[in-house]
Amino acid sequence: MSQRQREQLVGRSVSSTPPVEPGRATRDAASVEAAGSLGLVLSGGGARAAYQVGVLRGLTRWLPDLRFDVVTGVSAGAVNAIYLAARPGPLARDVEGLKEVWRRLSLEDVVRVDAASLWRNVVRWGARLVSGGGRLAPPVRGLVDTAPLRRLLERVIPEDDRGEIAGLEDNVMHGRPGAAAVSTLDYSTGQTVTWVAGGGAARWSRPLRRSAPARLTIDHVLASAALPILFPAVQLEGHWHGDGGIRQSAPLSPALHLGARRILAIATRHANSPVEPDPPQAAGYPPPAQILGQMIDAAFLDAVDEDAFHLERSNDFLRGLPPDQRRGYHPIDLVVIRPTQDLGRLAAHYEPRLPRAFRFLTRGLGTRGASNSDFLSLLLFVPEYAERLIALGEADAEARLEDVARLAGGLRDKEKGIHAGAIH
Repeated sequence: MSQRQREQLVGRSVSSTPPVEPGRATRDAASVEAAGSLGLVLSGGGARAAYQVGVLRGLTRWLPDLRFDVVTGVSAGAVNAIYLAARPGPLARDVEGLKEVWRRLSLEDVVRVDAASLWRNVVRWGARLVSGGGRLAPPVRGLVDTAPLRRLLERVIPEDDRGEIAGLEDNVMHGRPGAAAVSTLDYSTGQTVTWVAGGGAARWSRPLRRSAPARLTIDHVLASAALPILFPAVQLEGHWHGDGGIRQSAPLSPALHLGARRILAIATRHANSPVEPDPPQAAGYPPPAQILGQMIDAAFLDAVDEDAFHLERSNDFLRGLPPDQRRGYHPIDLVVIRPTQDLGRLAAHYEPRLPRAFRFLTRGLGTRGASNSDFLSLLLFVPEYAERLIALGEADAEARLEDVARLAGGLRDKEKGIHAGAIH
């Protein structure tokens, strides 16, 4: 799409008094209200979440009035979601602030990487494994110490005097956004819990997932981002919680429950086309890092694909029914933006920039023997990698600008609306 086409799409012109092109993606109040609330869904992926910032930056450059009525996130996406939901706006300015956070982010800002701390945790886990569960077994939580991450969050999403994320309650009270939510996994019950601020106290309960109204704190965000085994769990309301992406089979569901009728979901996993099989990842027996990478894909990164597929099947069914036979259900407009390049493979180029002691441990898991470094990409908090992902996100956003502009403007295709089949 050329620059002039983008300018026409968003109602801009190179002249000083730009006319708005009729019938394009202008934010017409009547059409937006009729289309329903616009939701933003940010998936997990550790350091991959820098890509989400790039997508939003690319979109707000051309859609400066873009705003979301519902914001949800899980894992590292929860950090981005709450940062944006708690800021005063406009979105473009808040995204710039978030970009600066990611541009400066290093692994030392997330976990302790000094050799003494890493080896102490490794020894404790080793002693625990050979102890047979005896009373003298040392207590262990995570493989790494995430105290630096807590300090980082205290700086970028500080709590107020009441211990809540500053600015979030005021924003949801005034509908900027109307609801924000993060998800965690309750290790005691096995349920995915979505902690909700605002949203008219929306409540839902399913066999493996439920909602809970909450005054969101740094602990909620830390719990949502607590990668299993690697990061220590966080206690919330008497139960220990970890990364909400582990069993979140329906990542679009929280936004839907909170009233979103149009959804922009930003995933962090590149997907081959159905006719393009994944290439072999390693010669010989797969190293632990390769197996972990596949587990990560299944647990954290594939859920958006599956949920979008099921949602679009429901949309197709509803569109085939007369409105008076839909029993209150209606199609949901969905746009999913995902990387056009494999972020795991990109990660391999930046692995030498990790701190030496941490790099030694990850190489012991076979990160150098796997061509797709999905496991490594979760922990690759280095500025150069983040900048690469942000730039990729901006380019991918501009390629999907027309889809998002129509979604945000409340405009539908005359016959079928925004189609999730545009998922790459």
